[in-house]
Amino acid sequence: MHKEEGECKLKEEEAYLRAVDVDYSFHLAKRMEQYKCNEALGYRTAGSRAEWETGEMICREMEAIGLERVRKDEISLDSWEFKQAILRFHDASGQMKECQLGAYQTDFHTDGFEEFTIVCGGKGTAADYEGADVSGKLVLAEINQREEWWINFPVYEAHIRGAAALIAVQGGGYGEVDDTALNAQDIGGPADAPAFSMSRADARALKESMAGTGEKKVWFCADSTVKTGAVSYNIVGEIPGRDRESMILLSAHYDSYFSGFQDDNAAVALMLGIGRALIQSGYRPEKTIVFCAMAAEEWGMADSKYDWSTGAWQQVSVVHPEWRGKVAADFNFELPAHAHGKKDAIRTVYEYADFLESLLKGTGVGKDVYPEGVAVLCPVETMSDDFSMAISGIPSMVNDFTSGQFMETHYHTQFDNDDYYDEAVYRFHHELYGCLVMAFDRTAVAPLNFERLFLALKDSLDLDYSEKTGAGGERLKELTEEGARLGKAVYEKVCRINENYRRILREAKEKQGPDQIQIYRRAKEYRENCRELETVLMKLFKKEQDCFVRLDWHDEVCFPQEAVRRNLKLVRTAVECLENGHGRCALEAIYGIDNNRYAFQFGEEVFRHFTDYVMNQEAGRLQWGAGRIVHHENLFHLVQLLKGKLEEEDEDFTEELLILKRVEENQLACYLDDIEYMNHAIEKMIQKLKEITENESWKVTDCTE
Repeated sequence: MHKEEGECKLKEEEAYLRAVDVDYSFHLAKRMEQYKCNEALGYRTAGSRAEWETGEMICREMEAIGLERVRKDEISLDSWEFKQAILRFHDASGQMKECQLGAYQTDFHTDGFEEFTIVCGGKGTAADYEGADVSGKLVLAEINQREEWWINFPVYEAHIRGAAALIAVQGGGYGEVDDTALNAQDIGGPADAPAFSMSRADARALKESMAGTGEKKVWFCADSTVKTGAVSYNIVGEIPGRDRESMILLSAHYDSYFSGFQDDNAAVALMLGIGRALIQSGYRPEKTIVFCAMAAEEWGMADSKYDWSTGAWQQVSVVHPEWRGKVAADFNFELPAHAHGKKDAIRTVYEYADFLESLLKGTGVGKDVYPEGVAVLCPVETMSDDFSMAISGIPSMVNDFTSGQFMETHYHTQFDNDDYYDEAVYRFHHELYGCLVMAFDRTAVAPLNFERLFLALKDSLDLDYSEKTGAGGERLKELTEEGARLGKAVYEKVCRINENYRRILREAKEKQGPDQIQIYRRAKEYRENCRELETVLMKLFKKEQDCFVRLDWHDEVCFPQEAVRRNLKLVRTAVECLENGHGRCALEAIYGIDNNRYAFQFGEEVFRHFTDYVMNQEAGRLQWGAGRIVHHENLFHLVQLLKGKLEEEDEDFTEELLILKRVEENQLACYLDDIEYMNHAIEKMIQKLKEITENESWKVTDCTE
């Protein structure tokens, strides 16, 4: 499967590959479907009875395949139990039609079927409610969460206008596989603003029955319960290694929407399939290999922008913070039994890109399944648990699952089922990741290369702008180059250390009896001599995650200065537009500044709520997003001023120019602070890297001799 320092397939890899049984994994994934909140649609949601039952089943399965120290780690979260949502109405022919609806993580109950008036609410924007009274009514709205806005904005707009609930129809972006598709996503909003999902086919029949009136009497039966301060459990098992202080983690989440075959039953089964094959092959790891089935990945925190990945965040930040520095790598799995394109990819942190590329290089790996091979992408993204792992100080990776059309078509719909199971892809991922686990297991020091990080930082700089503003960008460029040079030197030293370590392990595996025991004792001493170096490297990794990983308002990962620099470009464009009397052009630029695009479509209360809950909410409820957005420009009133002047054909933009120039000054101050902050952080990292390369007290010579 991979080439490792001249070894293509060690005997251990060959034994592992023979032990892989994808039929076992497939049937395990199918067995997980039996536990459901909603008998008609499935769903296995955070803190629900179905999630608990699935966790119990996973516990039993871990014990059955031979994992040790199987346990349930309790985590705190908000729970959601969705039992049903059924809408009845008379269609255009007068026949009673019954529709199954999907739901979002909100609280809503009826006493059996209750009568409601449902109204067409366009796209659910503020303008769609002009002249309308929706108090106590259901609002039907079309959304496109990929190209326009997330579900929470139209839902909260409906809520503050007194609507009983909003029923969303996917106009595009998600659920495109079929007109009967329902869709589910994290709500990102308060539990008391109810929301449900209807298919395009059912919505079309409903609208046709309205006969142009825009509203209709319907009967609705729903049972959706959100509770704060609940608990769930992450399920953990181990293959003990010779070294109990150093670990490799495999993770996948066991909550799901609908039946969740790909997302994420197949991933949990892949994880346990790897563990089962390792055990059956007789593999004895050096590091302890930990398997963790995470609860509440899809959602687990009410009224938070960062409401997903709750189980993983709790596991490494609250339950086991001591894992930081001990877990050399996390292999996270998502949607692994479907080919998302002709090229597969491993998405990882910058620091592991080189090591992974070296393992994949020149092997022709996976060409029969992925004709264009396997790429390594970085950095990790926010869509899955590996992001929570990385920012907690555990270098992580995930099989890339966002590149193909599956996300737009089947993802989070009832069509995520085994009809789209690809056995060859599934087998390949069992083989690839099992062998990668063994490759990481044969490292004495985590193979972190900070060179790639510093080069990415350098590429993110706008040196011309920094020079114009006196931001110290040239100094930052020099520091990133120095950091890259030192990062490469340290990585080369780590590679030599690990090469020596693998040589000792190979020698041990060729011996038996007392000779083998003696060599393994030498390997242990070698690891112990290197432990301090690994500790320093892991602390450096955690520091760079703290210092350099930021998010923009659309959950994209960026470096600290990037969002502000983008804002400054847009502000300057808006200023120039107004100076030339082009108000519409200015609005187009303002649309891209922070989250101000929502000021164009939704009311101030909605805009303020979803700004304040990022900037002013306690860190515990922001989870992995806490502190990742540092700056914000509230331009709601500026947007309204400009929109009003466009309607009135007023081209006097004096007031608006003053506002924008103040914004520009403020953003420039933020930019200067960000550059200074990064300079200071890199200087500290460089100092540590120099100590590794130069300081005898690190005992590196003991490892490399």
